[in-house]
Amino acid sequence: QLQLVESGGGLVPAGGSLRLSCKASGRAYINYVMGWFRQAPGKEREFVGAVDGSGRNTHVVDSLEGRFTISRDNARNMVYLQMNSLRPEDTAVYYCAARHRASNDGNKYNFWGQGTQVTVSS
Repeated sequence: QLQLVESGGGLVPAGGSLRLSCKASGRAYINYVMGWFRQAPGKEREFVGAVDGSGRNTHVVDSLEGRFTISRDNARNMVYLQMNSLRPEDTAVYYCAARHRASNDGNKYNFWGQGTQVTVSS
């Protein structure tokens, strides 16, 4: 069982940066792949990327690669989503999620945080 809590969202102007954090608590955190998802108003949930248990292997979707970076600090049970050059279309609620194997399908993730709102003003 994992509990996930996101933080770091807020209002940022276009072109700005934010770093989202996801704090995990529970057993065997290192065994989980950690994913980031987002959901904009009126849109379906979207996979952003994921990082494996070691932190050495990360994946960000092609459309966000170069602006978004995922990392994790297993000593602190933390996962991060660094977002640069933000655009108004990045406005969404951002969620971290966990499962044992990598997937871009949110329905396959077992544990979810409550989400953190990111709003990018034009």
